[in-house]
Amino acid sequence: MRVREWDPRTASAAEIRSLVETVNAVLATDLPDDPPWVDGQVRDYLSETMPGERRISWVAEDDRLPEGESEIFAVVSMLLLGDIGVLEIMVSPRLRRRGLGRQLVAVAARRAYLEGFSTIGVEAIGGTPAIAFYESLGFEREFVETRSVLTLSSVDWPALTVMAGSIGAGYRVEFHPGGPPDHLLEAYAQAKLEAQDDDDLDLAPRSSDPQRLRDSLDTLHKRGLKPYIVLALHDESGVVAGLTEVVVPAHHPERADQYDTIVVREHRGHGIDRAIKARMLFELRAAEEGLREVQTWNAQHNESMLKVNAELGYQPDRDWYEYGADVSQLVQSLESID
Repeated sequence: MRVREWDPRTASAAEIRSLVETVNAVLATDLPDDPPWVDGQVRDYLSETMPGERRISWVAEDDRLPEGESEIFAVVSMLLLGDIGVLEIMVSPRLRRRGLGRQLVAVAARRAYLEGFSTIGVEAIGGTPAIAFYESLGFEREFVETRSVLTLSSVDWPALTVMAGSIGAGYRVEFHPGGPPDHLLEAYAQAKLEAQDDDDLDLAPRSSDPQRLRDSLDTLHKRGLKPYIVLALHDESGVVAGLTEVVVPAHHPERADQYDTIVVREHRGHGIDRAIKARMLFELRAAEEGLREVQTWNAQHNESMLKVNAELGYQPDRDWYEYGADVSQLVQSLESID
């Protein structure tokens, strides 16, 4: 087995196909109800990053064949942002429990240490071997979210019509495919500040200033993540009182991903969250013919949003955990294991 640093931008088409096959084998084992990946902008999805961020990847492959010509058995990527490295590891189910995952964590941890990063974070999916694996390496649980999934074919659309129209007087709802218009970016960024949460390990930091938002939207498009935005605007002040964001990924276009849903604190109590999320579902149904599902994540303490999602028809799926580890301690522990 050979582990080498790998750049998706220069990888062959065969390598990309092999990686997709490995990802789908992982999904079939760990998340059998999730749609498989297709080779839609996968290269871009794996290589594009925000300005100031970097992603480093490694693959494990058969060392009996030349580089680039072998099947990819496992992949680890590390997104470097701020002072944290965010890991994502996928190992083919038929090669698990052989030390390969630990070897990949060690490779990434050593690089993070050499580059001066203090923390490594990772998401682990409840009900999968990843939980025991990361905890055995000393990762500590920092945050828990519940993933819920909505199947569009099961939506009560007449009831949704009522929800979409049940917003307090003095507010209007707008739909913006591709992202908010430029004249609303500053107000949009101000609303995004409401989403800051000190309990979250921040493995996917939010953009909360106009230029950062422009960069974020540009990066989404480059990665093959088509954004859709619904806003609630306060008529008197013109501020963004609420927003909800959904992206449709080119690599799994049957299931959309919910990003932030935010209602600015002083505008709560007017039915904004329910109305904008209901409106979004109508727009997605019209815009994305192949879309079948939408998935969303909520902190377990966010009872109000969990209630709204339940009213819309979302069904709880499983918990997702964010783990963190001190880089220097992780390197030391992995070296002692080796």
